[in-house]
Amino acid sequence: MKRQGHKKRNLVLSENATLRYLSFSALYLAQGIPEGITYFAIPAWLAMNGKTPLEIAGFVAVIGIPWSFKILIAPIMDRYTILSMGRKRPWIIFGQLGLILSFLSMGLVNDPLNNLNSLMVAGFILSFFGAFQDVATDGMAVDIVPVPEQARANGLMWGSKTIGISLSLLIGTFLINLLGFSTAIALLAISVAFIILVPICFRERKGEKIMPWTKGIASPLAETTQLKHWKQIFNSLLKVVLLPSTLMMLVAAFVLGLMYGLIDTLLPIFTIQELGWTNTEFSQAYSTTTIVGGVFGMFVGGALVDFFGDKRMITIYLIITTLIIVLMAFISDFWQIKMIIFGFIMLYYLFYVFHTIGIFAASMKLCWPVIAATQFTLFMALSNMGRAVGSGLVGTLKETMTWEYVFICIALAPLISILFINLIDFKKQRIAIAEFTIKGG
Repeated sequence: MKRQGHKKRNLVLSENATLRYLSFSALYLAQGIPEGITYFAIPAWLAMNGKTPLEIAGFVAVIGIPWSFKILIAPIMDRYTILSMGRKRPWIIFGQLGLILSFLSMGLVNDPLNNLNSLMVAGFILSFFGAFQDVATDGMAVDIVPVPEQARANGLMWGSKTIGISLSLLIGTFLINLLGFSTAIALLAISVAFIILVPICFRERKGEKIMPWTKGIASPLAETTQLKHWKQIFNSLLKVVLLPSTLMMLVAAFVLGLMYGLIDTLLPIFTIQELGWTNTEFSQAYSTTTIVGGVFGMFVGGALVDFFGDKRMITIYLIITTLIIVLMAFISDFWQIKMIIFGFIMLYYLFYVFHTIGIFAASMKLCWPVIAATQFTLFMALSNMGRAVGSGLVGTLKETMTWEYVFICIALAPLISILFINLIDFKKQRIAIAEFTIKGG
């Protein structure tokens, strides 16, 4: 009997660190697959087929919009759930189902090269369910992962997502060129479908149901942290948002999002239309470099943040990121050397993964557990809003200035964000949150 009980506990996320790491890594891998297709493979394919920077930037901006809606989704998840199945696990299952179906529906778009509006709509829906699953996964991570494990967990999660993006870009580009758009999308959707087994098979906490029709009860801890009234949710969110450290992180997240959107949208246009690469060459360069960044992020990024501290390492990573982008602007005479561009992409995404892990861990530390999903999502929503704005700016910037000046403009974002990151005070935030909790929210 003891042995059976031990095995049962091992399938509970709150009681098994290894299971937590593996489960969250798999769920983030699932998010990376559609992102690799929509943000990189399709824009590179469009660039290869002569679409203008404005058309490509417009597509990327539209698929980025649902990620800004996350702040509307999160309060619903904090307010409603099937509590006997866990606070966030039912939402993860629903989001994963939507991700699978919307991925498949994208493959049904007829003649996507000449039907960009329909492609945008399909990409928008796919991004919506990607954002939906992301909110639920992040909310469960904040609930389940202990503070000492958060930096390491974020390293594994973000590394897995980066690897998912890279592999889906590499494989997706190969399949699009070989078999056509529709078949490629359908085949990649199958890989996303397998990952739904992760939230189906594991419980959040001991004693909960696996499915609505199975035996189990709500965890007492989940019941105490579940908010039951909208007024309670919004009052709690307003209190914690008005704390200085929360405001500083919100501004930093938006500014960094601008950089993400600008670089991600710029790269396929810049390499294919300016430097004459093929979409296959771009996908190979991007995938190889970002897999390296993802692996280092998984095993080094989180550990460095744990050892040296969030703010210090984020600041170092962002200073290096600024220097990398500025250097790129001043070596335009060497842009035709592919190894130079390869090196830029590798270094940028290596430190992108590193500072993102730090930002995620720092954001989690700033969260109040009773509204963790909503608060953490607010940080991510501001980042994604910045990303959508940055994506949309690429075409405009390119029409008004040279690529050198575009890179210099982008380098301002990490530099500005450093100022706000260093105004964050984790100790004061914890004290304020403790006071809120004592007063009953």
